[in-house]
Amino acid sequence: MMFAEINDVLNKIENDSAVNVLIITGAGNKAFSAGADIHEMLAQSDVKTGLPEKTDEQTWLPWRLAKFPKPTIGAVNGLAYGGGAVIASSLDIRIGCDLSKFRFLAASYGRLNATWSLPMQVGWPIAKELLFTARVVEAAEALNIGLLNHMVSTDLVLTRAKEIALTIAENDPNMVTGIKGLLIGHVGSSWAEMFNEELSIISEKLKPTSVAEGFKDFFERKRETKSK
Repeated sequence: MMFAEINDVLNKIENDSAVNVLIITGAGNKAFSAGADIHEMLAQSDVKTGLPEKTDEQTWLPWRLAKFPKPTIGAVNGLAYGGGAVIASSLDIRIGCDLSKFRFLAASYGRLNATWSLPMQVGWPIAKELLFTARVVEAAEALNIGLLNHMVSTDLVLTRAKEIALTIAENDPNMVTGIKGLLIGHVGSSWAEMFNEELSIISEKLKPTSVAEGFKDFFERKRETKSK
């Protein structure tokens, strides 16, 4: 099952220092993820409740992706509906194309989800509309409201995602994960608490890199220029 497979990958790379960024995309060129298989849901439904039993991986995967310490990028190469939309809204960055479509359709079949993740991406007013209506969000609108960070041609979705991943990977991985941790931890905090927490973490856990090391490339370029 997709949820278990993604969870297995997260387990493998979470503490792997060779992996700094995670990219998630869909197979083929039609869908990022169409969500759960409805026929499978029916077959797995409990006789008494009429609801399919959910594994821990299914229940907790969106949250685990959202708080995963390393940056996550979605190469949204097609539609992201239902559970696929929830997963997409849990990622840090999303790259899309004309084929990208989102639909948070839980309310249309008597469920609810993404109430915690979607507002963080698009704000309360728009999140409420998308969750209440369960309507389709086309690519252009998704870009406009912040559900997509970038929109490129269909054949460049994964390429653009890799470019951003490589740019992130060139930075100090401890600081990148530190930034993400602070952003997550700041949710619900006052502005003053955010500032004080930042001061605290850079004086204790994530002490700044020395000027010589942090700007090593700059100094090397300067030396090369002088030597010419």
